[in-house]
Amino acid sequence: MSKLRAILIANPKGGSGKSTLAVSLAGALATSGQNVRLLDLDKQQSANAWLARRPADLPAIWSFQPNQSTTDKSGWLIIDSPAGLHGKNLERALKMVERVIVPIAPSLFDMEASRTFLDALKTEKAIRKERAFIGMVGMRVTPRTRVAQVLEDFLQQHELPILTHLQDTQAYINAAFDGKSVFDLPAYQTQREREQWIALLDWLQQ
Repeated sequence: MSKLRAILIANPKGGSGKSTLAVSLAGALATSGQNVRLLDLDKQQSANAWLARRPADLPAIWSFQPNQSTTDKSGWLIIDSPAGLHGKNLERALKMVERVIVPIAPSLFDMEASRTFLDALKTEKAIRKERAFIGMVGMRVTPRTRVAQVLEDFLQQHELPILTHLQDTQAYINAAFDGKSVFDLPAYQTQREREQWIALLDWLQQ
């Protein structure tokens, strides 16, 4: 790739799964041979803590700092944004990226907290001019269940695509303790998790 392609992981509510999604995506791209940088803007610094644990013999994921330039860099930049990103900060972030992934859990509180954010996101110039595109990811959701359908019905109101549903499995938890993603674990142990990522990764390549 000839330029740095940036992805913003954003949701206004804490505990939505942003950091899990960000580090898992970084792991997926790194294990496929991509050059990957990770920018952690969240106050909790969970993604940076994960990165500090990452073994040196795994595919490299580089830490990226807010004051660094993207000039003359290639590969992927994954941005784990702070909760409550809005206004000028959201506008500035959208100028950097070509994809926005919004993780959302299928609970009343998560969906209501996301409603205003999604409406505001769609009015941003970068989105309206199709310089950046939004994709939704259902977190801690089992596909083809009533809960999954409730979430899909909610998102249809906003006319936003659901890229995939990611189930809440021990594989994510166990991998994170060691600075790994599910893509760093043996494929036979994580086949179900990997299959749930296919549509999301295909969307990034479009």
